[in-house]
Amino acid sequence: MSVMHTRRPRIAKARGIRQTMSDLHIWVGLLVGWILYAMFLTGTVSYFRDEISQWMRPELPFQEKVPDAAEVAQRMAATLSTLAPDSPQWSIGPPHDRSNVVNAFWRDPKLKNRRGLESAVFDPVSGQRLTVRDTRGGDFFYAFHFNLHYMSPIWGRWIVSFCAMFMLVAIVSGVITHKKIFTDFFTFRWGKGQRSWLDAHAALSVLGLPFHFMITYSGLVTLMLLLMPWGGDAAFKTRGERQVMNAEMSAFVPPEKPSGTKVPLSSIETMVKQAQALWGTGNIGRVTINNPGDAQARVVVVRGDGGRVSTSPQYMLFDGTSGRLLDVKSRVGAAAETRGVLYALHLGRFADTVVRWLYFLVSLAGTAMVGTGLILWTVKRRAKLPDPENPYFGFQLVERLNIASIAGLSIAMAAFLWSNRLLPGSVLERAEWEIHIFFFTWALTLAHTTMRPPKKAWVDQLWLAAVLLALLPVLNAAVTQRPFWVSIAQGDWVFLAFDLTLWALAGLHATLAIRTMRHRPKTRPMKPAQRRRLPTVLEGEGT
Repeated sequence: MSVMHTRRPRIAKARGIRQTMSDLHIWVGLLVGWILYAMFLTGTVSYFRDEISQWMRPELPFQEKVPDAAEVAQRMAATLSTLAPDSPQWSIGPPHDRSNVVNAFWRDPKLKNRRGLESAVFDPVSGQRLTVRDTRGGDFFYAFHFNLHYMSPIWGRWIVSFCAMFMLVAIVSGVITHKKIFTDFFTFRWGKGQRSWLDAHAALSVLGLPFHFMITYSGLVTLMLLLMPWGGDAAFKTRGERQVMNAEMSAFVPPEKPSGTKVPLSSIETMVKQAQALWGTGNIGRVTINNPGDAQARVVVVRGDGGRVSTSPQYMLFDGTSGRLLDVKSRVGAAAETRGVLYALHLGRFADTVVRWLYFLVSLAGTAMVGTGLILWTVKRRAKLPDPENPYFGFQLVERLNIASIAGLSIAMAAFLWSNRLLPGSVLERAEWEIHIFFFTWALTLAHTTMRPPKKAWVDQLWLAAVLLALLPVLNAAVTQRPFWVSIAQGDWVFLAFDLTLWALAGLHATLAIRTMRHRPKTRPMKPAQRRRLPTVLEGEGT
């Protein structure tokens, strides 16, 4: 007697939450990963924004001791009374332990550009205007981080906000996807191809997970009025109410209407010393003088961000003619203080040198996290391609964008620093040309990826980045009076640390180039049945 066996119809297995989160993590990370990588890397170097600006202005003298802010403010008031006697506002940024010059700006109603602002740097000891090379310095990386520079600032910030929201989704979905994420943090299988990339991605993700969540969420908070203006519009309907809201979040004090009566300024030094007695000698952020030389003159001494985990405004307001203290703003409301704390956590301006280096290293790990995720996408898919040597167009596009976005960005940033040393000082709009060279070089790296096989393009660009970074200190020694041996002799840790960091980054890129040269990918061609049902979503764990 024979028994007939009937074949049961295969029931599709329901997709679980982890698989759904894996798909979400993969595609959210891929769609904005290239912009996120650039945002992370430029934001990372921006933690040393002031130091980069110093290095890019080698004409500025080495600062052995920070001058007293009160004396500097008095000296600068005398300088500006000659340089801009008719200006309705002077603003003086005294030097500090990370900046060796006075950054000052003043309003000139005759100027139609930049809202009538003129700015310059001054020697804090002599008060004389300094002639330095025209450069944006570290401010370029800082601004690119949140507005992408060449785009309209509003559109750039919208794109950055959109990518930051995707990053937040990627973080949450990544945690849900990796059920053994903390266990995998202690597991790294070197030289195992796809497995190694996944281990590296998981380790880098867990290493700074609280930081990555904080930096992404706080970054969105910095743009909250752009993203969700409806709450403020509903709560503050009139112009006067909006001015009150802005006053809660800013140290800007609108100038009084000038009286027209000429009255000399009282001692600025005495006013700043009163602020120093309250906040500390080295904690003066800015001194602004409204209506200088008029009976309605006002002096605003703003507290610096050092040593306090909040950027909420604190200032002292003085009568400019008598020196009488008119107001002390030392606290804001709970909502404004919450915003100030999140701003401070994101910007890291409160940090001392050790904490700033920690910020830098963990943020660099976040940059690597994004980069390894992008690379893992191609590594996992290449292993399953029907013909790994002839991938489909979408795969080739992602692979080329990965190379230009990761290795190419390093080359572009190095080219930006090279242009600072090589462009003649007489070039018109020199600062803009440094930025043009950055983007032109970055575009060339993308063009290069289309002319070389992917592996050779990776090796070429990683080696080029390593060489450019390694030779930058040599170039600096050849064309400036600030070579690394002089920095050692003077104890100039800004220039010395910059050179050492460049060599460390060059070593990192060289190591990656060597690892890429030696890598032999393991491919596993798919069976015809698998090829027919090739999904556009990866199986297994996320990127």
